[in-house]
Amino acid sequence: MGWSRGEQDTVLGVLRRAVEADPDAVFLDFGGDLTSYGQLYRRAMRLANGLRAHGVAPGDRVVTLMDNHVDAVAAWFGINAAGAISVPVNTAYKGEFLRHQIDDAGPRLVIAEPDYAGRVEDVAGDLRERPPVFLRDATLGGLYVDDDRDPGRQPDPGDLTMLIYTAGTTGPSKGCMISHNYACNLARQSNDLATRRPGETVWTPQPLFHLNATATGVLTSALLNSAISVFPRFSVSRFWGDVERSGARMVSLLGSAISLIALAPETPETLRCRGQLRIAYGAPFPGEMARIWRERFGVERAGAPGYGLSEASMIVTAPLRPDPVPDASGKRNEDFDVRIVDDRDEELPPGEVGEIICRPLRPHVMFSGYWKRPEATLGILRNLWLHTGDLGKFDADGNFYFVDRKKDYLRRRGENISSYELEATFLRHPDLVEVAVHAVPSEVSEDDVKVTAVRTPGSALSERELCLWAVERVPYFAVPRYVEFREQLPKNPVGRVLKYQLREDGRTAGTWDREESDVQLTKR
Repeated sequence: MGWSRGEQDTVLGVLRRAVEADPDAVFLDFGGDLTSYGQLYRRAMRLANGLRAHGVAPGDRVVTLMDNHVDAVAAWFGINAAGAISVPVNTAYKGEFLRHQIDDAGPRLVIAEPDYAGRVEDVAGDLRERPPVFLRDATLGGLYVDDDRDPGRQPDPGDLTMLIYTAGTTGPSKGCMISHNYACNLARQSNDLATRRPGETVWTPQPLFHLNATATGVLTSALLNSAISVFPRFSVSRFWGDVERSGARMVSLLGSAISLIALAPETPETLRCRGQLRIAYGAPFPGEMARIWRERFGVERAGAPGYGLSEASMIVTAPLRPDPVPDASGKRNEDFDVRIVDDRDEELPPGEVGEIICRPLRPHVMFSGYWKRPEATLGILRNLWLHTGDLGKFDADGNFYFVDRKKDYLRRRGENISSYELEATFLRHPDLVEVAVHAVPSEVSEDDVKVTAVRTPGSALSERELCLWAVERVPYFAVPRYVEFREQLPKNPVGRVLKYQLREDGRTAGTWDREESDVQLTKR
């Protein structure tokens, strides 16, 4: 495709080369609705010219609130072709979660599904500047114009392709500035690690507002001039049927989806698809789950590709192979220098657990800082090393092992959840005076969310009522499974809540469990 390891690249360069190589090759598959590289390119250029006609200039931000479909992909490339920065927002966001990200990004305009536009309207009055909202329809609210000529923008590899907002743990979520080359390098890493071959279709249900789906799904496919089959939302019952339909040889999954499929009952489709998949790729992918995927489904290679975070991926890598090192997440690579240090940033010897820190060995292979937050950027780059806030260790052979999260955040069904933002939301309830949001280990994978709270004196608020209140105010994946009311929260001498103690307490005798109640959630 005209690009070799170590060279700097751009998102637009990847697309243009793919179109030049074979414009008629299938690029996108949405439930059997196929789009070629040439068709996607022309669609993206029509959008780029429409954005320019509506005043979008180089460096402007464009927020998108879109489901999985061809327009979400065209939007990324089209926004970049107009010289602007894409800001894909989680479609589950509403209220303060949504207001903060729109306000922080300061977009020239917003593109939203009709179902989500009302959420933008709900917070518009609290924005410093109110951007126009274009509804996603056949014309993208008029942003698709008849002119499909390429505007000819030639971004530098270090220019920004997108802002990806982290789930803030010590404050509001921050926008990670992702450069063109960072996205391209991550895509190149992913192809190398998965050992994906040209012509192999990858299947994923990951939402296109995630870096995982855009860089390691869409862009990896474009590098190989291959196809990506994108499913609207993950479903165990529909998984094998759509994998079979798409002809996929690789699946890319996150979170509990990996174990849910591995442990699901046998079906005729499961038996028919045995041996179809060559690669199962995702995170977290425990060794036992990888073994089940290989033995039960005939997958040649299964596992996690390594370790990384939004700010820097992948800093430790593990090429998928039939005989992985048990529990290891890989080794150092040519892109990052990685160390394990104590609280004084002194490097620790092999076998000892400490904080994971890194720095790049190549230009533009990690984030370019936090959007409009130089102090936060300097904070994470202490001593000129990026401090991940996570704990890990290396063994004597250089194998890396992730140990635990040092940061106070949760992860539920593939989504990072900000305890800070959840607590800010729950504290708006008139019957609560103190709130702590923390993780309880899930029986399936990752975390379950628990709210431990102190009610106002005399309040008769029930756990069920609080959960139903939350359903209308937080993303579906952040609605707590557990609620517990206490007379007081455990604190240290300076008044800081001892969340580690709450995590250790877990599900107590006084804990209410949503999954044992009549409360039902929908993914809206």
